[in-house]
Amino acid sequence: MITIDHDLTPSDLRPQLDRMWQLSGQKIDLIEARRPEMDGAPVYTVEGRYTSRGWTEWTEGFMFGAPLLQFDATGDTRFLDLGRARTLDSMLPHVTHFGVHDHGFNNVSTYGNLRRLLAEGRFEAAGAYEAHFYESALAASASVQARRWTDLGNGRGYVTSFNGPHSLFADTMRTMRVMAIGHLLGHAARGENDARIGLLDRLLQHVRTTAEYIVYFGEGRDSYDESGRTAHEALFNLNDRRYRCASTQQGYSPFTTWTRGQAWVLTGAAELLEFIAACDPADFPDHTSKEEALAVLKRCAVATAEHYIANTPTDGVCYWDTGAPGLAAMSDHKDKASDPYNDHEPVDSSATAINVQGLLILARYLADNGEADAAARYRQTGLTMLRALLAEPYLSTDETHEGLLLHSIYHRPNGWDHVPAGAKVPHGESCMWGDYHLREAALVVQRELDGRTPYRFFSGFGGH
Repeated sequence: MITIDHDLTPSDLRPQLDRMWQLSGQKIDLIEARRPEMDGAPVYTVEGRYTSRGWTEWTEGFMFGAPLLQFDATGDTRFLDLGRARTLDSMLPHVTHFGVHDHGFNNVSTYGNLRRLLAEGRFEAAGAYEAHFYESALAASASVQARRWTDLGNGRGYVTSFNGPHSLFADTMRTMRVMAIGHLLGHAARGENDARIGLLDRLLQHVRTTAEYIVYFGEGRDSYDESGRTAHEALFNLNDRRYRCASTQQGYSPFTTWTRGQAWVLTGAAELLEFIAACDPADFPDHTSKEEALAVLKRCAVATAEHYIANTPTDGVCYWDTGAPGLAAMSDHKDKASDPYNDHEPVDSSATAINVQGLLILARYLADNGEADAAARYRQTGLTMLRALLAEPYLSTDETHEGLLLHSIYHRPNGWDHVPAGAKVPHGESCMWGDYHLREAALVVQRELDGRTPYRFFSGFGGH
């Protein structure tokens, strides 16, 4: 269980944050220098150098979004120029990609960050149409994402994973943010006979379906129902549109918790709580009121947060799956700090980085809604975890290593992650989403330290 430091403040982290941003800029430069020779989007490092992994190109937005976060935190316009240029010359294929569920990762990290920064007045537009360019890309991306749809009836449905229309992934709780932005832009998808497809409507259906079939609440759904546990995947019979079973692609089993999938749920739910809270109640469809949506999202976020806290080592850095079989040989792993160099199971610092942001945002939402004690618990947990990630052995201080956050895992079941010579499990490497989310979590705290407005993915998009 995480040992929460209740006295830790953002100011205490300032020296670590300064060091991280310095290293972050160096890592961005290293990757950019080698980018022309890379065969596809970089995914994870092997011996300190980023390599691609052909599956889907879901990480390119993190690569080009990273310099935008760097600019946001430091004001160094060189990184703004890099992020703008790479978004313009590389990201269009992701806007019109009908084959993936990753639009909230790729396109909000690039077009979304640029539109947000422009709305905040952080830079001057090149012309009258720059904001419209970003908005058009995001609106199109939202519609493409909404088109990957399986309708279950009765106000239930979901954006399908790249596995096909039978498959709902935990990951997609966070990719909903592109549809949230599309809604704020006043956009709607269109179907046959010009039928209007409401982006908020589909977002809400997706959230309800995810809460029902991906997140567990300790209500006896199956023999392994623990409150806050998550399945990576839910499978449906498309003949009768009924749920069939839990599954996983990257976790150990359908009945254990792959921690990165849980992190996507926690952080996605926390972000959507703030988004839904800002929406006009009149925009909500008949099947879900604003109050109902907030209740579902809060329940998901709190349950997963509590499960994470209870099942994670004392420093807040998690192993890759709470039921990974090698943990049986580490019976006290939850009662001491994480050990990325052990011989049994790898940690996944990327899941921790994602959850830092989720906990800090959940805390902010609860504080804004009068739940001071719960807010303080989650805020201090997030800060405790961030402190661990900003220090060795997790912060990559080797200036020749292209990664920023060490000891992350991509696909343990497939054996894709690099195992160093003489070791038994992967360690010492980075992944593109882990690096990005460490920066994004750090930015939440950095903006607070700098006295700026809170970081929100939908800032500046307004109403309609």
